[in-house]
Amino acid sequence: MCIGIPMQVVEADGRFALCEGRGERRRINTALVGDVAPGDWLLVFLDDAREAIDADRAAEVNAALDLVLGAMQGLEAQEDAGFALPSQMSPEQMRALTGA
Repeated sequence: MCIGIPMQVVEADGRFALCEGRGERRRINTALVGDVAPGDWLLVFLDDAREAIDADRAAEVNAALDLVLGAMQGLEAQEDAGFALPSQMSPEQMRALTGA
């Protein structure tokens, strides 16, 4: 399984960018997302940027990753996830989510 990590561009250099996110600093290939600038947010999979995202989306993904990490460590969630689990969605919401 591959999980996307939100990372913020620190320096851009052609097809690569130095990015920071979740306590790491890495050189990321940006060929799939085009030009980036310092301050931009990217969704990174295996050192490749797959999507340019905004700061709000980066915060949402980071919050979800924090919940997953907590669950893996055996912690009980202390906050609302900020999104509805599919098991809690109405049929209309599920159709909108899946595009059906």
